[in-house]
Amino acid sequence: MKKDYSFDELVEIVRVLRSPSGCPWDKEQTHDSLKRHLIEEAYEVIRAIEEGDFQDLKEELGDLLLQVVLHSQMASEKKKFDIKDVLREIILKLIRRHPHVFDKVKVSSSEEVVSNWERIKRSEKNECLLESIPDSLPGLLYAYNLQAKAAEVGFDWDKRKDILKKIDEEINELKASLNNKKRLEEEIGDLIFSLVNLSRRFKIDPESALRKVAYKFKKRLDYIEQRGREKGKNLEQMGLEEMDYLWEESKKLERQRTKVNKIKFKS
Repeated sequence: MKKDYSFDELVEIVRVLRSPSGCPWDKEQTHDSLKRHLIEEAYEVIRAIEEGDFQDLKEELGDLLLQVVLHSQMASEKKKFDIKDVLREIILKLIRRHPHVFDKVKVSSSEEVVSNWERIKRSEKNECLLESIPDSLPGLLYAYNLQAKAAEVGFDWDKRKDILKKIDEEINELKASLNNKKRLEEEIGDLIFSLVNLSRRFKIDPESALRKVAYKFKKRLDYIEQRGREKGKNLEQMGLEEMDYLWEESKKLERQRTKVNKIKFKS
């Protein structure tokens, strides 16, 4: 029978790791030095979700939780706050921002829930609409969140076809700026921003869409490299024509595997 462990045990283990007799590496860490690890662990969680790997998701959520406890322990050592304060803050926030659950407010849709959440949040912090979006977010996510927030107050395209028209305009402006590097950078940004807007209107996460394409690119280039090795060549020794041929070969194999998987799923 597996032993159950409590959240308090995790907190105590982290405290010991940070103590004078604890781990040299853990004792050296600061809020700043752990920023990279926090981001990496969050992306590992996302990868596990995208792959539908619950075993991996369980492990990665634990790694992400460790980051929360570590930062809380370091803050506690400076007598700023501790993990109990963190828990108290999130519990009270959830209660405040769900008045339709914990109070008598009535809502008719999830969109109304989100609208109420944002209204309550702005009133609590007395901030402008877009202030709450951290500019340290990855570019695609930052753009997506800015647009989504603006749309909540009605600052949005009326129709999807208007976004497509805007994309066409941005492509033409990009073509006209090919000989001006500074302007070209701006036009590329405008085009990407418009594409993010389109993805948002179709409820598609642009970050996820781009990552899927990037994974596909990696998988196909890995295939080209492996086939080259079978022929005693590395990538640098292969011509573009040969690489294009193998690229198409990898696409064909992907389609065949997809068909097989569909047949297995239906049966």
